[in-house]
Amino acid sequence: MYLGSDIIIKTMGRLIRTKSCCFSSNQNMKTNNLMMKRLLTLCLFIFLTAYKTYASDYDIVIVGGTPAGITSAIAAAREGKNCLILERTEHIGGLPVNGLGATDIGTRGATTGLFEQFVSLNKAYYINTYGEKSAQVQDCSDGYHFEPHVAALTFKQMIGAVNSGKISILTFRQFDSDPRYVTKEGNRIKTIRILNRKTKKEEYYTAKIFIDATYEGDLGAAAGVPYKLGREGADEYNEPCAGKIYRWWKHGPDEDGTTYQGDNAIQAYNYRLCLTDDPKNRMPVSKPDNYNRNEYISLIDDVLTGRNTDVRFKHVSEEKIAENRKNILAGNPTSTPGDAWGMRKLSSMTRLPNAKTDANNQHLALISTDLPEENWAWPTSDWDWRDRFAERLKSYTMGLLWFAQNDEELPQNFRQACLEWGFPRQVYVREGRRLEGVIFFTANDALPVKEGGRAPLHSTSITASHYALDSHAVRKREPGRVHLDGFFSHPSSVYTVPYEVMVPQVIDNLLFPVAVSGSHVGFSTLRMEPCWMALGEAAGIAAAQAIDYSTNVREISSDILQDKLLQNKATLIYFRDLKNTDPDFALVQKLSLRGFFPQWNARLDEVLDVDTAKLWSSLSGKQIKSNGKMTKREAIKTLLND
Repeated sequence: MYLGSDIIIKTMGRLIRTKSCCFSSNQNMKTNNLMMKRLLTLCLFIFLTAYKTYASDYDIVIVGGTPAGITSAIAAAREGKNCLILERTEHIGGLPVNGLGATDIGTRGATTGLFEQFVSLNKAYYINTYGEKSAQVQDCSDGYHFEPHVAALTFKQMIGAVNSGKISILTFRQFDSDPRYVTKEGNRIKTIRILNRKTKKEEYYTAKIFIDATYEGDLGAAAGVPYKLGREGADEYNEPCAGKIYRWWKHGPDEDGTTYQGDNAIQAYNYRLCLTDDPKNRMPVSKPDNYNRNEYISLIDDVLTGRNTDVRFKHVSEEKIAENRKNILAGNPTSTPGDAWGMRKLSSMTRLPNAKTDANNQHLALISTDLPEENWAWPTSDWDWRDRFAERLKSYTMGLLWFAQNDEELPQNFRQACLEWGFPRQVYVREGRRLEGVIFFTANDALPVKEGGRAPLHSTSITASHYALDSHAVRKREPGRVHLDGFFSHPSSVYTVPYEVMVPQVIDNLLFPVAVSGSHVGFSTLRMEPCWMALGEAAGIAAAQAIDYSTNVREISSDILQDKLLQNKATLIYFRDLKNTDPDFALVQKLSLRGFFPQWNARLDEVLDVDTAKLWSSLSGKQIKSNGKMTKREAIKTLLND
């Protein structure tokens, strides 16, 4: 735009001077008017040309280089579309390249497609680098556990495999969530304005379809999509764990202070730390400049008493607590049930290759790497505020680790047990805005309809997914409470995710595969990177489909979308005995979403029984009979033309 503005100013100056001269004679009025029109036309032409030169026009613009943003671009590029990823930081890849090296997934195999390719390439890296029988391959857990730099290499490899010039990536590009930076025509986004953080200049990008892949839902909010923040009350959607809750870890019971009332609280953020106990590969912890010891002193009593949030601690007597204190001061580790020791008292750790760990908040602790309350403003704040909070969180975390290793009031044997550390680049934004979509996902969409059964089926499913209903705390330690407010983990069932959770009700050319539509508790299971990557893949295909068929994102064919996902080995509904390598996998997937296979096992090679034949006849409108010989696999062939 700057080039265009300069040309326009100069041209308008000439126009004004020409006009002044021409108006000296009434005889030349017609000539003057004609010249004016021609000059205005020339200005407009120059403006549009300059704008088009400076602005970049793509099929699809993706804001946010998160894993979902990457899979969106890959999927759309496979469909022949030109994509641009705009990433605020120096690196694309989101949390997996910034410390989240232990994949959060409840059932392996439930989510496949590009996510499955991601874990397969991680495993291949360790095999090729260290050998198939190496400790690194064992520790990578089939590619689900990985070092941050390996995730970055994997994403690069995945992009390179389909790129062919179809995927462009620009880093240090900041989108500020303000309506001023979005130009719309009716219900369509036409242009977005981006700050180049290196040049400090603004850039303009146009596209046919936009994808908001930010953790915060920044683009959707700026475009006018309504959104949810905070916690709904338990009575709003009849969800477990909703609202204000104080629960022994992991599955209750709920204790005093629990009201289940909704509020504006946001679950805590932290940094996922890459820690190591390898002396050759660790960095010493330095004391932060603004260190405040008072923030951490409650840890001293927690260490000496063994206090933790495991429900077994509820039954620990004062005598046992005194005995544990005496034991620890004598140089022994804790003996309190549920209590962790050393760095594990501060953070949970999952082993990664090369003697590293993915260190997350310790949910059994009352003080850990989470920093509740202070992040509540993050989802709707500008980047100046977010950057200040990121520094505050970094300083807090460094101070906690330094305290645990150095404070002389802590037992010497505890300090010695605490590990050294390495620090990531990106705050773990667990929950930002939840943009309102055509379908609103609640906890009930992830819970079994009956004991041992499936969750409700969504016929427009774009992925199966599985993780517990899971939220971190929303408030800091409070006297007399068994745990921090808001912590919960509640078992769920493998479920289906409908396309419409990332589709706005009004905007015609926007998809949001990360800040999806749902309640706080419903979102708490969707918010894992495997699910987000699968939603991103579907978003890329859906965007391409909307372009190809000249329609809005709400009116695309879910059948075509599902067919393309299945062609790329995605899983729409999970079966325990059926993998995406089975030749009839895609057919069973489509039939299952219509109710043909209600159980967890498809049992394709078993003989078709009478009850199943009746069910299939009812659903298909065809007469299907059990003859005691025909298998289910053979029988489904008769349904191909349905």
